[in-house]
Amino acid sequence: MTDNEAAYQPVILFDGFCNLCSSSVQFVIKHDPEGIYKFASLQSNFGSVILKQFNLPATELNSFILYQNDKIYTRSTGALMVAKKLNGPWRGLGIFLLVPRFIRDFVYKIISKNRYKWFGQKTTCWLPSPALRKRFIS
Repeated sequence: MTDNEAAYQPVILFDGFCNLCSSSVQFVIKHDPEGIYKFASLQSNFGSVILKQFNLPATELNSFILYQNDKIYTRSTGALMVAKKLNGPWRGLGIFLLVPRFIRDFVYKIISKNRYKWFGQKTTCWLPSPALRKRFIS
């Protein structure tokens, strides 16, 4: 996938060393059988380009980022926008977009700040199976 193609297909950027983040990616894959979403770690070349393009610090690895239609959606907004397109009851989580962002992001930041302590950290990035690699951007 070229960068131009990725600008129009939703891409989830995640911290490749975070157990919670990797588990979240696997959850999305499981509940996205149509393959709507592509994925890239924030540590990848593509992730670095997006961070730079939107003037986010290279250390901004504690945020879930949805890159879609050449825009980014971060933290709780990005996560809830993804949930709205998943199969099953997860779509209903989109209702939380009605909650003011500062409240949603307050909760998000608590989880994000403690994610390594609560869920652990990998020493290497999670690698997808060969069948899933086409959904990942390096």
